[in-house]
Amino acid sequence: MGMMCRKSISQYHEQRWKRNIDRRWHGHNTTFSVHTEAPYFETVQNGTCVLTPEVTQGPYVYPPSQILRQDISEGQPGVPLWLDIGVLNMATCEPLEDVLIDIWHCNATGSYSSFTHLSPNTPFPEILKQEGINESDFKMGVTDLHTDDTTFLRGMWPTDKHGMMEMKTIFPGFYIQRTIHIHVQVHTDWSLRENGTIMTGNTVSTGQLYFDEALEQKIMSLEPYASHTQINRTTNADDLVFPYDTAGGFNPVVNVVPMDGKDVTKGMIGYITLGVDTSAIEHGDNYVGDP
Repeated sequence: MGMMCRKSISQYHEQRWKRNIDRRWHGHNTTFSVHTEAPYFETVQNGTCVLTPEVTQGPYVYPPSQILRQDISEGQPGVPLWLDIGVLNMATCEPLEDVLIDIWHCNATGSYSSFTHLSPNTPFPEILKQEGINESDFKMGVTDLHTDDTTFLRGMWPTDKHGMMEMKTIFPGFYIQRTIHIHVQVHTDWSLRENGTIMTGNTVSTGQLYFDEALEQKIMSLEPYASHTQINRTTNADDLVFPYDTAGGFNPVVNVVPMDGKDVTKGMIGYITLGVDTSAIEHGDNYVGDP
């Protein structure tokens, strides 16, 4: 994919742009406009162009808390991260406009919003046992384990005519038995409820994004990340899901530059390009590894 789409990738030049997307609210006569401004890299290395393999969406996906917005940080403490995602059609290498990018990840100390009463230090099978649920009865994205209505570090945003989307968040922390990661889904032909959550759409890609180990070590030495001492951090090398995401030469590791050009601990811009197959609509559970 990287070599095949090399020319298309290099056309993502550094610029600031604004766009308006008008989409009609389902069941209403009003429209909403999406306004955005996003910086991104002048050129993209071939290795950042990936076709995301279909891996687990994890047990902490919760669509009622996934809302349309470009800033999902909600004041969560941590190193600022502006995540720029480019989306290309795998078949044509052309940018995909108006596809919805759905993102969720844990906070600096390992907790997911909507699940804050579940300990990030407890293995998931043990959580199910505590909740009185048999592992064989648990269905990813169906079994409801949510404990509250918090929404931090969850959100969705559409791509522009260049296939670009930017989300403001923080660098993720970690929880037990998983390396640091961000969940991402790509939806086409989508529509929204009035509260900004997705009502209909085709999911054409589910994957996870990762970071370089040296960067993770640097960020995890800072507060509040460093206060998470109850468990050891799992690295990419030891993670059970990471091998699925890197199978076949795919590269799901986000490229990062310091926001100020000097120090990533002050904030960073992360960039990755996703190559997706728009005809491969997902149905049902796509679980292939640990959450």
